Amino acid sequence: MAADEPLVLGIETSCDETGVGVVHGTTLLADAIASSVDTHARFGGVVPEIASRAHLEAMVPTIERALKTAGISAKDLDGIAVTAGPGLAGALLVGVSAAKAYAYALGKPLYGVNHLASHICVDQLEHGRLPEPTMALLVSGGHSSLLLSTDITSDVRPMGATIDDAAGEAFDKIARVLDLGFPGGPVIDRLAREGDPKAINFPRGLSGAKDPAYDFSFSGLKTAVARWIEAKRAAGEEVPVRDVAASFQEAVVDVLTRKAVRACKDEGVDHLMIGGGVAANSRLRALAQERCERAGIRLRVPRPGLCTDNGAMVAALGSEMVSRGRAASDLELSADSSLPVTDPHVPGAHAHDHDHDHVHEVSKENLYS
Repeated sequence: MAADEPLVLGIETSCDETGVGVVHGTTLLADAIASSVDTHARFGGVVPEIASRAHLEAMVPTIERALKTAGISAKDLDGIAVTAGPGLAGALLVGVSAAKAYAYALGKPLYGVNHLASHICVDQLEHGRLPEPTMALLVSGGHSSLLLSTDITSDVRPMGATIDDAAGEAFDKIARVLDLGFPGGPVIDRLAREGDPKAINFPRGLSGAKDPAYDFSFSGLKTAVARWIEAKRAAGEEVPVRDVAASFQEAVVDVLTRKAVRACKDEGVDHLMIGGGVAANSRLRALAQERCERAGIRLRVPRPGLCTDNGAMVAALGSEMVSRGRAASDLELSADSSLPVTDPHVPGAHAHDHDHDHVHEVSKENLYS
């Protein structure tokens, strides 16, 4: 661990996880998470107002826990990074406000970063520096995206995205139809291992010759599965839950991996990184590995704990911003619920300056020791 590598704290509050990470260069020192998922479970999905309130209550204790785990003092930090978007507006605001407060109080540079770019960058904490270019397949409850990253701090290009439901949303909705609870991904993954993925031939969305090569659609699949289940129930027959889970999951991961490998081949990129909450899915990992090996592509997937939303990924991208001398954000930084992935970070109005003149000169010793 080189002494001159930046020490960065990252804050993530885009959805229902309050994540705080501390990273030294590409070394993870702390990854503290406070989740409100159980609170949302009885509603069958994330309730934005409840998520915002939970972030507010968890923020300071989670930051303190991360600093303690990392064995550092806040004044040792070289910068503070925070997810500025995309995500739930109210939830993002809690994280951005906290990051600005800490940056102001400590006199440290602030970096508002992109949630999706952070999901790509987190892989550096496990497998070392990302090759440039890298193709990234990000799959979660809110996103199903194919992205080409030639520079994670400044050049991330969208290749394809979902035109309706994201993969994670489809998992949650099918789990709801099967009465499996929320979130749906882990339970469907578990049941699918005991089912037959070829039992039911569910449709593969946007897989025709004239369909967009890299875009995804899971709405038709979700409807087809729901109708199949309803027909069984209407006929008074038992629904083979494990076979349905396996066949549905296979339809999702088949399309995801096929399009990702195709994008790599078309762009001449020999590294594929998979991130986001659905990247924890065991069948997605297995099929991606199989197809990448066949195509001569190196697959990089972070461990499941780093795939879901966390502060470590934000700190990882913040560390990269500091290392590459990217401009810090202003204290006027605002949350942007629809921040495009083409903006890996949100520089301030003083982007041409490198002396962090946006940081107000306050006493840096009086609040944190």
